[in-house]
Amino acid sequence: MSTWILLRGLVREAGHWGGFPELLAAELPEARVIALDLPGNGSLNDHFSPVSIEAMAGHCRGELARQGVPPPYHLLAMSMGGMVAAAWAVAHPEEISASVLLNTSFGAFSPLHHRLRPGAWPYLLKVLREPSDRGREELIFDLTSNLARETHPEIVDQWTALRTSHPVRLGNTLRQLVASARFRAPQQAPVRTLLLLGAGDHLVNPQCSREIARHWGCPLAVHPWAGHDLTLDDPAWVAAEIRAWFLNS
Repeated sequence: MSTWILLRGLVREAGHWGGFPELLAAELPEARVIALDLPGNGSLNDHFSPVSIEAMAGHCRGELARQGVPPPYHLLAMSMGGMVAAAWAVAHPEEISASVLLNTSFGAFSPLHHRLRPGAWPYLLKVLREPSDRGREELIFDLTSNLARETHPEIVDQWTALRTSHPVRLGNTLRQLVASARFRAPQQAPVRTLLLLGAGDHLVNPQCSREIARHWGCPLAVHPWAGHDLTLDDPAWVAAEIRAWFLNS
């Protein structure tokens, strides 16, 4: 049996995976899939977010120990979660069998204007100024997904319910931004890694994943139109890519 640990990105929580954990478990033989929240997000929204990615990784290790889930682990991580996965693998490579990183970026390899595309800034400012939970989630949907929001109102409904149940403090948002900006990835891949990117990502320039693949010598699969939230836009594609890589490598 393989154990897969799922990590989301900036100010997002385990609930934002939607039905993907179940889909991944169905694709992988005898897989155990666990989605964790990072401190400050989701069920841990009353915690202070660490100002270092390494401390976030340490929290995840402690939480799995508390749950009685032993290593080794396969890490599946999106965006900022990819930094947590990398930090974890650097500090404790004996615990990590492999990692799959989705639409992530590392400051060691990419400039700021690639890690956060200039066109995303107006959306993010609108999110901060928007007074309603639903309005904020509609803006985030438009920025992170290339699906038509009008045909998927249930997703915004779900995200709004998550925000209402687990609001993220502004201070924790800032701490997570600081941690992401400070993190520097290793020059070499700490464990076997697959990179997945959406060519239509409007938040993070797809070149960021390409640079990681170039520096680390890792395989890279590109979705032709998906946005930043790959597992929302085409979960079946993500699961199929992971299955093919996992079973054939």
